Amino acid sequence: MASFDEVAALRAQIDRLSMEVGVLQDANAVRKLQHAYGYYLDKCLYDEVVDLFADDGEVCFINGVFRGRAGLRRLYCDRFRKSFTGGHNGPVYGFLLDHLQLQDIVDVAPDRKTARARFRYLMQAGVHDTNKNAPARLPRQWWEGGIYENQYVRENGVWKIRVNNCHCVYHGLFDEGWAHTPPNMIPPFTQTFPEDPVGPDVLVSPAPVLWPETAVTPFHYDHPVTGRKWSPA
Repeated sequence: MASFDEVAALRAQIDRLSMEVGVLQDANAVRKLQHAYGYYLDKCLYDEVVDLFADDGEVCFINGVFRGRAGLRRLYCDRFRKSFTGGHNGPVYGFLLDHLQLQDIVDVAPDRKTARARFRYLMQAGVHDTNKNAPARLPRQWWEGGIYENQYVRENGVWKIRVNNCHCVYHGLFDEGWAHTPPNMIPPFTQTFPEDPVGPDVLVSPAPVLWPETAVTPFHYDHPVTGRKWSPA
């Protein structure tokens, strides 16, 4: 028969393996959640995008922060949906917004209640020549790339986005590329809600830089070899 120490060691091993499996399941759930965000955003399904967030969720976009359910709907539904699809929830003729997410690094907290993740996104967007309803201010075709450094929370066993922290790195017109990005191609926010009916709740100061200015989006994780946290020199 197994000794008391052997039984205790087996129980400890089972507990450790159960935790490891649980963390892997959580990481996959977070990855699936963020990828689902990208697929919904691709097809302008903004109601579905908002439903991926916790009730106190927020989005950091350009130099603004949109907070809570009201702020999320103001950004995705009142701003994006009105601008891109004329108020229709879903894809419309002649509008492209492919939004690839890759290079994901997901880290689940030891208590398995929260997580953080870093994703790179690449976007190709544009309006077909035969689409006569597109807003005149939209470029005909453009590129966009950036980094997500996001936070997630598990509520009643379901993972949700807590903070969608979008660091846009560059924009560029399709035909000329990012080497010729026009100045102020995507202008920053200058007013908050309610002065701007579709504006953020808070302005970020200093505003994040945009190409051709460059900066490092801070990493949520320590260096995997040295264990050191990165900080600007």
